[in-house]
Amino acid sequence: MTIVDTVGPISWLTKIDCFKYFFKFCKLAQNEKGFMISSIRSDHDGEFQNHDFQNFYESNGYNHNFPTPRNPQQNEVVEKKNRNLQEMTRTILNEYSLPKYFLVEVVNTACYVMNRVLIRPSLSKTLYKL
Repeated sequence: MTIVDTVGPISWLTKIDCFKYFFKFCKLAQNEKGFMISSIRSDHDGEFQNHDFQNFYESNGYNHNFPTPRNPQQNEVVEKKNRNLQEMTRTILNEYSLPKYFLVEVVNTACYVMNRVLIRPSLSKTLYKL
């Protein structure tokens, strides 16, 4: 679950609003979904590295982790998802001989399909449901 899932599109979201929506997301994840947050990983941008966030992390006992700068390999789950999405997009474009201006629609379609395919048949749940 991401902030986008809980508060809608964030194109209008500014760095000032970030703490308010992050606080709302944490409460939603803990109360409604039953998840317990123990660690938060973010890049070194200012929206997650300010006085409000620091107080919030300390008061709730969260561990705030930072990946090494300019080293995207540390976030291997996201990197694998992006790689799978790129491969699926290229496959669809090549299979149906679509022009490149369909790229955005093909990426959206690939993402939609990836979220609705069973990741483990034993769970009988899709990534979207999880």
